[in-house]
Amino acid sequence: MARMKFLCDAERCIECNGCVTACKQEHDIPWGVNRRRVVTINDGVPGERSISVACMHCSDAPCMAVCPVDCFYRTEEGIVLHDKDLCIGCGYCFYACPFGAPQFPQAGAFGVRGKMDKCTFCAGGPEANNSDAEYKKYGRNRLAEGKLPACAEMCATKALLGGDSDVLSDIYRERVTNRAARGTPSMPPWGWDTAYGRPEAPKQPAAPPGGAKS
Repeated sequence: MARMKFLCDAERCIECNGCVTACKQEHDIPWGVNRRRVVTINDGVPGERSISVACMHCSDAPCMAVCPVDCFYRTEEGIVLHDKDLCIGCGYCFYACPFGAPQFPQAGAFGVRGKMDKCTFCAGGPEANNSDAEYKKYGRNRLAEGKLPACAEMCATKALLGGDSDVLSDIYRERVTNRAARGTPSMPPWGWDTAYGRPEAPKQPAAPPGGAKS
């Protein structure tokens, strides 16, 4: 059985936020909630990188561990989902998740903001696949249609990948191998450094002591 995961290649992400827009459009997500967001590290300084962040569908998910009503569950593909009919909006998962994936759907006083919302890997919820009830609560179930998550499919640079973890590992391993063969680990032949980095002047070899010999 395939185990579904996300992988974001920081060397390819250009901070276009296409993944964020695709997610909101696909699932008709309400204003104020972003199931996916782009985070830039060291913004504005040399070496900055951007990554697309959402629920990582952890193998040992802290949200599942702290939920007092056990509304979180894991599918056979390893996707971490939650049942909004059981959720009481306590916010424990919000504080436990290191990626900030679970979010309150609307503004208001703590405890009265309704059910939590999070990335579903485009796998819907516990209701019947592609039913109206499922779409209203969780959005479109693309996996039931044989498709990948909308955010990964919309990524223009293929920085964000979603699917079978074994396949993603092979893709990333090939990218790293090609990077080392065609460039260097610190200056790959593609990605952020190539597009926006300042080209380095080639270093001249040091002259031998005492000058050149005939």
